Amino acid sequence: MIVRDSNGETLDLMPLNVGPSHPATHGCLRFMAAMDGETIVASVEEIGYLHRGFEKMVERGTWQQVVPYTDRLNYCSAIMNNIAFCRAVESMFGVELPERCKVLRVIVNELSRINDHFVCVAAAFQDLGGTTPFMYAFNPREEIMCIWEKLTGARLTNSYARIGGLSRDAYDGFEQDVLAALDSTEKALKDLHACLDRNRIFLDRTVGIGKISAEKAISYGWTGPCLRACGVAADLRKDEPYYDYETYDWEVVVGTQGDCNDRLQVRLAEIEESVKIVRQALKRLAPGPVDIVDPRIRVPAHKLAYQDMEGLIGRFKSVYEGVRVPEGEFYSGSECANGELGFTIVSDGSGHPYRIKVRPPCLTQFAAFHELVEGGQLADSMAVLSGLNIIAGELDR
Repeated sequence: MIVRDSNGETLDLMPLNVGPSHPATHGCLRFMAAMDGETIVASVEEIGYLHRGFEKMVERGTWQQVVPYTDRLNYCSAIMNNIAFCRAVESMFGVELPERCKVLRVIVNELSRINDHFVCVAAAFQDLGGTTPFMYAFNPREEIMCIWEKLTGARLTNSYARIGGLSRDAYDGFEQDVLAALDSTEKALKDLHACLDRNRIFLDRTVGIGKISAEKAISYGWTGPCLRACGVAADLRKDEPYYDYETYDWEVVVGTQGDCNDRLQVRLAEIEESVKIVRQALKRLAPGPVDIVDPRIRVPAHKLAYQDMEGLIGRFKSVYEGVRVPEGEFYSGSECANGELGFTIVSDGSGHPYRIKVRPPCLTQFAAFHELVEGGQLADSMAVLSGLNIIAGELDR
C-alpha cells in the first residue's frame, strides 16, 4: 500500500488486521492498522462481531426479565450490571430499599469491582509476558467466584439483583467467606506490587505508552479508572452518592500521566479501597429484609401462592404481566468497574420496557484507541488494549 505523508514523501505501508478472534483482543473486536515496519501509522477500530442485540432483546420481555441480559454486558462483573439496572428502575418508582439490601449491594458491588480489576490486571500482565502475576491475581478471584456460587448458584452470569431487592439473602457463613477472600486479596496485592513496581521490563512496556491528557479523555467521554488515571477525581460514588457510599471511609484514586502504567496501578489501588469499603460494610450488615414490601414491585413469596388467593393472583400477575413501571423517561448512571454504566429507560406504563438505551464505559474508551496507538509499536497496542479493559459484550450491545 503506497501512500504519501504530509511532506510528500512516499511510504510503503503494510495493512494489518488484528482480530476479531485474537487472544490479546479479549473478545470479538478488531482493528485495522497501517504499518510502517513495526510502527502503527494509522488505525481504525471496528465493533459488532458479537451480535449481542441487548437493546432490542430486552424489549421482548418484562422488566424483571431484563436482569439476565444485563449479566452479558460486562461479564467480568455481572452483578454490578444487575444492580445498576435495578437501581435505574427503582429510581422511577422513587422507593427506598431496606438497609440490609443496600449494604449487601455495596458488598457484592465492591467484590465484583475487585474481581473485574483482577481480570484486567492479570490479562494485561499475561499479554506482556508475565505469567506469575496472572496467577497472583487469579487466586483471590477464584475465592470470590466460590462465594458467587454459594450466593447465587452461578459463577459468571449471576442474575442476583431484583427490582426492589435481591433474589435471596446471604447464606450462613457469608461474612466469614468474604473476610477470607479479602485477606487473600490483600496478600495478592502485596505480591503483585513486589513483582511489578520495580520491574524494568514491565515499566518499559507501560510507562509513557498509550498516554492521553485529561482534557482529551473528557472530550471522548471517558469515565472510571481510565479517566481517573489521567488525574481526574471523578467517581459517581462520591459525586452522586447512592447506597450511602458517602458514609464509608475511602478515597478516590487518581493517576498523573494517563498512560498504561497509571491505568493498571489505579486499578490495583482501587482494589485496596474496595477492600476497605467491604470491611466497613460487613460491620453494618444487620439482620433485616432484603426486599421492599411493595405489591407494585415485588413478587409475593412463592409459599403464599399455595396458601393465599391474593398471593396467588399477585404472583401470577407479577410474573406474567410484569412490574408496571411509571410512565416516563429516566437516566441513571452507576459507578461500575470500568466506569459509568448508565441506562436510559423509556416506560409507557406497561409491564414491558418501551425502550432501554445502555451507556457502557467501554464504548467511549475504545473510541479513542486509534489516538493511543498511532505512532507507537504494534506490540504496544496490546498493552494499550489491555489497560483499557475493553469488554466486547458492552461494545456491540
